[in-house]
Amino acid sequence: MSNPIQNTKIHEMVTGRIDALQSPRTSQATPGTGPDFGQILENRLKVSGHAATRLQSRNIELSPADWDRVVAGVERAAQKGAKESLVLMEDVALVVSVKNRTVITAVDRAQMKENVFTNIDSAVIV
Repeated sequence: MSNPIQNTKIHEMVTGRIDALQSPRTSQATPGTGPDFGQILENRLKVSGHAATRLQSRNIELSPADWDRVVAGVERAAQKGAKESLVLMEDVALVVSVKNRTVITAVDRAQMKENVFTNIDSAVIV
């Protein structure tokens, strides 16, 4: 019943593998742009399998700048002693384990109105 992750960036972040860097798909990247964003994010924030599935099924795409905002929000929450935080952006809400630096789930704007977020001790608006 598990579906393979189609989005290669999410797949790289979830599996922690960098084997996609050697696949033919990486030839689409612009030469000289520096390190792969997936590698940078992997060292700062992980995406759980559940969150990766939610990102994909809800067609949520975050740019590198968006992920930087999320990471900055998680870092601010950590400074305040937060353990589980709701990170709110314009169209996306992410529940993040601050301690483990892991995105637990993702919700788009349409789903936000219907959800109750539990087991969080903080909210960060980025």
